[in-house]
Amino acid sequence: MRIQVDAEKCQGHNRCYSLAPALFDVDDYGLATALNDGVVPEDMIAKANLAIANCPEMAITIIEE
Repeated sequence: MRIQVDAEKCQGHNRCYSLAPALFDVDDYGLATALNDGVVPEDMIAKANLAIANCPEMAITIIEE
């Protein structure tokens, strides 16, 4: 599983980062980015789904591989 953050939708609420800091980072402007090229380890899938569900802008998408 991979995730992707749409930089144009992200408004910097940073809920994803607070819920899953191992999967997301925040830039100098407060906008989120996915770490590790968006690759989500098996043991972090639940955290990724929680972050996706809590994004008020729906800026995070799943890329199935």
